[in-house]
Amino acid sequence: MKPERRPRLGILSRRRGLYSTQRLVEATRAEGAQPVVLDTLECTLVVGASESKLLYRGAQVQALTAVIPRIGASITSYGIAVVNHLEGMGVRVVNAGAALAKSRDKVRCLQLLAQGGIDVPRTAMVPRQRRGLRRVVEELGGLPCIIKLLKGTQGVGVMIANTHAELETFVRTFAQLGQEVCVQEFIAESVGRDIRAVVVGDRVVGAMRRTAQAGEFRSNLHRGGRGERIELPEAYERAAVESARLIGLEVCGVDMLEGKTGPKVMELNSSPGFEGIEQATGEDVAAAVVRHALSRGG
Repeated sequence: MKPERRPRLGILSRRRGLYSTQRLVEATRAEGAQPVVLDTLECTLVVGASESKLLYRGAQVQALTAVIPRIGASITSYGIAVVNHLEGMGVRVVNAGAALAKSRDKVRCLQLLAQGGIDVPRTAMVPRQRRGLRRVVEELGGLPCIIKLLKGTQGVGVMIANTHAELETFVRTFAQLGQEVCVQEFIAESVGRDIRAVVVGDRVVGAMRRTAQAGEFRSNLHRGGRGERIELPEAYERAAVESARLIGLEVCGVDMLEGKTGPKVMELNSSPGFEGIEQATGEDVAAAVVRHALSRGG
């Protein structure tokens, strides 16, 4: 009898040395599977009527049991193209291309969540002409308000406007740089802190409260914030799992503000980092992701 071939788990990542990628490699080996790390930008997509292929550095990639995409914001378009190509080849991919696209479009993501009954901060996408900003502020509940780049990540491109003049300046500056922005309701009771819950499949595998450093309102760990493990209240767990389901993400980080009436979902991260959540909670998030991916593989 031939020995049973080990499952081959593909990991799309720009760099093998990244913490999250390393953890996925370790977890894959611990599950008895073979990790195959592929630099997303070195994948060539060959489309044909009879057969489509994926080439990696000139060689054909075959026999992948499943793929975990780690698609950074800077390569969203090409990363989604690679994921779509793999799906078209019949490869199981954790987080479909369509779901990745929805999560990366901040306004579209919030639209879908709101339509699905999820409480989100009131948000307005602002045209570059900047007309009617005072009315926008009224719709959002007044000043201060938050300005966000539609394609920002890790707290980059997030600012607070305390006056109409500041808001005008921020929006005008971004428009001159060709950047689209949205303006968002300021949730005063949650200033300087939020909750990150990581969803895998239909459950939360880890949750932490992130608190901003002194003098900073953004709580992102990349901005100097600190994370601490929390027992997630049922309403927050429900909101996180349902948000992931509505967008179609099997693995994601769900960022929520602690509003007076309960959780307000800010955004979904389709490639959440593992370092902060694993250190804060002690949970093996990478293992949960790998087990989920392999359970779907065929």
